[in-house]
Amino acid sequence: MILLDDLIARFASFIWGLPLLILLIGGGFYLLVRSRFLPFRYLVHAVQVLRGKYDNPNDPGEISHFQALATALAATVGMGNIAGVAVAIAIGGPGAIFWMWISAIIGMATKFFTCSLAVMYRGKDSAGEIQGGPMYVIMEGLGKKWKSLAVFFSVAGLVGALPVFNVNQLTQAVNFILLAPNGVETGFTTNLIIGLILVGITSVVIFGGLHRISKTVSKLVPSMVLLYFVSVLIILYVNIDQVPYYFKLIFTDAFSATYFTGDSFLGGVLGGLIILGIRRGAFSNEAGIGTAPMAHGAAKTNEPIREGLVAMLGPAIDTLVVCTLTALAILVTGVWQTTNVNGVSLTAAAFDQSIPVFGNYLLMLCIAIFSISSLFSYSYYGTKCLSFLIGADKKHYYNYFYVVSILVGATTSLSMMINLIDGFFALMAIPTMLSTLILAPKVLKEAKKYFGRMKVQRKEKLAAVKD
Repeated sequence: MILLDDLIARFASFIWGLPLLILLIGGGFYLLVRSRFLPFRYLVHAVQVLRGKYDNPNDPGEISHFQALATALAATVGMGNIAGVAVAIAIGGPGAIFWMWISAIIGMATKFFTCSLAVMYRGKDSAGEIQGGPMYVIMEGLGKKWKSLAVFFSVAGLVGALPVFNVNQLTQAVNFILLAPNGVETGFTTNLIIGLILVGITSVVIFGGLHRISKTVSKLVPSMVLLYFVSVLIILYVNIDQVPYYFKLIFTDAFSATYFTGDSFLGGVLGGLIILGIRRGAFSNEAGIGTAPMAHGAAKTNEPIREGLVAMLGPAIDTLVVCTLTALAILVTGVWQTTNVNGVSLTAAAFDQSIPVFGNYLLMLCIAIFSISSLFSYSYYGTKCLSFLIGADKKHYYNYFYVVSILVGATTSLSMMINLIDGFFALMAIPTMLSTLILAPKVLKEAKKYFGRMKVQRKEKLAAVKD
């Protein structure tokens, strides 16, 4: 297991090299500039679309704009925000959060383009159902000669969509917060039991298909974000005198890497800190990876730009808000320097210090909702990848593989699980970003038409009011 852990870590480090950094962040920055910062200019309109102002039940697709965003957020607003941020701080210190923010800001543009394309170039699976996602974007937008790239994405997605990291951290949370403090000896047996319970809960939902997944997570996501938001605000209020200092430290440490303890990159620790922040940011908001377009591609709409605008809200909610709250909670309590625990246990230590007795249990509830809702969304992504590869009639076989992986995630190490998903996320990003950059002009052309129509409609409404 030690050898396998080392091999997977080497694999992840190799894939997350300079070429991918240029493709993911450089490509995203190019999209942001090329669109003249469009995601930020139409934030209000994006919120209006999300609230259902433009919903039409007769539009093609399976789920509403809100359900599409909720399904995508259920996968992203999860353990990446609680445990992923803790991992980033444990390795890179406060400065890693700054680079996560950069990843999110650029990621908003990336999400806009990738999810607009997911609706623009929807294809049909072998059952004749309309589907969206990078594999269909490649086939419909670039043509069949690019099929190998679509297959590459789908194969990588079969592993990238596995819930092993979320399960691993939920298991660690149950052991650290519930079992160990109550005198229960934790180990392989308790981990396996937790895994089996999660298999049962997950199976009930994922075997019901996308409609059951989207309905479940659209109810869970808003409540879990609100609960977590209020909990962290309590921690910040208790430690209010420390907030300004650590908020400033996030910026100053971003360029000095004083606390960085990871491997060097590009010949220095600053490069290592940047790549750490980008990796954790990508894991948190998945911008450019290609998972979110699979959810947004199923939205009920005939306006691709509209769905792209909704999708771009994901990184803002996920990384700029939720991850920042987690980071500040860990930093202001000082647990990142006074304890050796990592991952979700570090966040739990912050909660326990500021909210005695109830803090850990409050976090446990948040973690349970975050993790379990993530399990539902990721299964949908995996089934779509398998459906593309071998046919829609066989996609349900992925769910059996998926539930078995839950047991693997519950009984293996954190480093192995996070490196495994990191590595395959990186592989998924290659075809996603390449196809997005090639087809970006098509999105901009469609955006010009869309906003032109919106302008005409507003003028017509104003004229009707005056008459």
